[in-house]
Amino acid sequence: MKNLLKTILPVSILAAVFGLAIAQDSDKKAETLKVLVVAGGCCHDYETQSKLLKAGIEQRLNAEVTIEFNPSKKTDATFPIYESKDWAKGYDLVIHDECSASVMDKDYVNRILDAHKGGVPAINLHCAMHSYRWGNFKEPVNLGDDNAGWYEMIGIQSTSHGPKTPIDVTFSDPKNPITKGMKPWTTINEELYNNVQIFEGTTTVALGKQMQAPRKKELKANPDAKPKEANAVVVWTNEYGPKKTKIFSTSLGHENDTVADDRYMDLVTRGLLWATGNLSEDGVRNAAYVK
Repeated sequence: MKNLLKTILPVSILAAVFGLAIAQDSDKKAETLKVLVVAGGCCHDYETQSKLLKAGIEQRLNAEVTIEFNPSKKTDATFPIYESKDWAKGYDLVIHDECSASVMDKDYVNRILDAHKGGVPAINLHCAMHSYRWGNFKEPVNLGDDNAGWYEMIGIQSTSHGPKTPIDVTFSDPKNPITKGMKPWTTINEELYNNVQIFEGTTTVALGKQMQAPRKKELKANPDAKPKEANAVVVWTNEYGPKKTKIFSTSLGHENDTVADDRYMDLVTRGLLWATGNLSEDGVRNAAYVK
């Protein structure tokens, strides 16, 4: 009996320790990323797109996505959450999917930017690039000017887009951890946003090429005008502010079907993992957050 107990006790202890290790590993895998999506404003079906983003992210990651939605279809759409100084508290990342081009309240915009300067990572989608702008924003802004803040956070200044036609998306660096293993694709009808200037420190992730038919004004001046090829950066990253907060942006995402596309959602999700420090330089995703 004594010999049996000597055998059983160590095994029991090992089993208890092993069981605890399994429980701890299980707890680790159950970790949850807290994500805020701010959506609304002009020109897009944000009610649908915000739901697509939530479903797509939560399907791929252990994440809890909260939506701050404004049903306004105007360019002056604002969001009550931004009225608080600590609006981003408790979130691991914020997705800016608003289209608020004519919101020019500098204190309001600075509250948004202060959260990201303080270290809260962000993703900027499509019309977020054309939000919160004033002054002579169609010309290259100067770093530090009061109308440059939003562009500095994004990393690229954009002011307009071409017609809705397909965009050929190619990845500029196949070793980039965000897009490693992803293949080029051609979107459905989308808008190619221009690049007025690309700020130092911005890293190009993907390029877009679009054939643009001559506009009415061009055809009036020259009836024989031909389509032209336009090129722009469509996916990029930036490190913002004194803490070098990670910012991921893509100007793609005008159409609901683009947002619903698995390739788009995979791209956004990998951008999310990169921005929150959960994607290695080799493109390996942190298993604690991947479903």
